[in-house]
Amino acid sequence: MTGMRAATATTRPGRFVRLLMLAGAACAALVMSGCSTGNPQPISASALAEAQTFPYFKIYWVGHTFFGYHLGATDGLRSYISSTGESLYYGDCVQSKGIFGTGTCKLPLQVTTVIYHLHSNEPLGPQENVLLRGVPATIYEGGRSIELYTGQVAIDVYSDTAQHALAAVTRLRPVNAPGSALSPLPLPIYCPGLSGSVPAGVAKVMAHLPGRACQVTAARHAFDESLKH
Repeated sequence: MTGMRAATATTRPGRFVRLLMLAGAACAALVMSGCSTGNPQPISASALAEAQTFPYFKIYWVGHTFFGYHLGATDGLRSYISSTGESLYYGDCVQSKGIFGTGTCKLPLQVTTVIYHLHSNEPLGPQENVLLRGVPATIYEGGRSIELYTGQVAIDVYSDTAQHALAAVTRLRPVNAPGSALSPLPLPIYCPGLSGSVPAGVAKVMAHLPGRACQVTAARHAFDESLKH
């Protein structure tokens, strides 16, 4: 998981490098109420095109703006790193791809899409497993971070408030493929490594994933364990 909050131990440490960077993201100047950037400009058409033409998998966004904040930067193909995925950044703190100011200003939203690799969510700390947009999802960090499992990818939503995070989930749609925020997300083709309590509704969906993904994963795990004895 990547994001914009203080890093938590995970099996994907490379993605949390951005987490630490975003936790210290800031505006260029301070005003009485906090921070200001002097009317930052929306992302350029050429920069957005990098996301719109990304060829490897669907990447998700919430549109050109989010609660009045412009989309400020995208990772794009030229800066793609498979372990960290593709991110789109919203808010006044964005200066360019992955580069932010100093101070206390935080991005209201980062959306990261990454190819899913099996891992346990246990290191995330207190969390809740739910269904969002028709797919299994994990809510953690007091609701400010949400990971959704869909297709071959995980979509990580990192926001400044729980309300913004949930609002972003309702607006997710592909930036480089057809799709609508009004439709359910595609079911994952893998079995997410959920931790903790799994509600009945989530368990039912997990039991009927394409290719019986969770049953296959459980069988492989049981076989691997049998070889140890």
